[in-house]
Amino acid sequence: MAQQRGVNSLRFNQDHSCFCCAMESGVRIYNVEPLMEKGHLDHEQVGSVGHVEMLQRSNLLAIVGGGTNPKFSEISVLVWDDAREAKDSREKLVLEFTFTKPVLAIRMRQDKIIVVLSHRIYVYSFPNNPTKLFEFDTRDNTRGLCDLCPSIEKQLLVFPGHKCGSLQIVDLSNTKPGISSAPFTINAHQSEIACIALNQHGSVVASASRKGTLIRLFDTQTKEKLVELRRGTDPATLYCINFSHDSSFLCASSDKGTVHIFALKDTRLNRRSAGLCGRDIPQVRLQPRRELQQGGLRRLPGHLR
Repeated sequence: MAQQRGVNSLRFNQDHSCFCCAMESGVRIYNVEPLMEKGHLDHEQVGSVGHVEMLQRSNLLAIVGGGTNPKFSEISVLVWDDAREAKDSREKLVLEFTFTKPVLAIRMRQDKIIVVLSHRIYVYSFPNNPTKLFEFDTRDNTRGLCDLCPSIEKQLLVFPGHKCGSLQIVDLSNTKPGISSAPFTINAHQSEIACIALNQHGSVVASASRKGTLIRLFDTQTKEKLVELRRGTDPATLYCINFSHDSSFLCASSDKGTVHIFALKDTRLNRRSAGLCGRDIPQVRLQPRRELQQGGLRRLPGHLR
């Protein structure tokens, strides 16, 4: 019988040069420009997959089982090393993090891996000798909302706050391992948070509520509101919001079957948005994309087996 090919989730890598799909048939990895498949893991290797996250363009993938016919548990995160030579595909699974509740999201940067559960977020050092650094309690977070800044200069983590409609921001570089540090809270909305996104350099955080009419942007350093963007007047379920690589634009998709694209550097270009605070979005200087030089990581090969 033919395997189902439905997509369970989709994630871009940290510099938006690739995206990976967690599917009923396994994992697919695509290059963005030019758009082409870079590799795949078949159902026989990994089963149906609920979540997948790739580390830059390296050989490391974090996988969580899910879908209709999973091979791995939904309470475990498994790290697949495609550069490892092995006769049995299971030997490519080099790390495993196991929890007591289902894993709802994974985020990675070149020195950390983040695991999101419904009421708690775990931060581990990564990839060499992983050690738990922090854990943060959250409000009921069934959507696994969380974002992690990939920038070398900033190590910001953002997730829903304990108060309805609030965001919590943690600077992981200024937090000592093993010591509880109170995240800074932004009261972003009056209703529950539906989407969260950080820009590439961690200078701006965007959020939307479950009402789905407004998207608000905040400066992560001053915590002040920069701009408010109106998606529409009718309530909608937002699926995701995301910044362009240079923070010039922000897009939002919803159950209305549309994708809205907003200009951030000149909000006058937006027909239905209003720069309520009269502040400019911080300028972002693009740095050349770097290949990971960390021990044990290699560039993504032309194809996965």
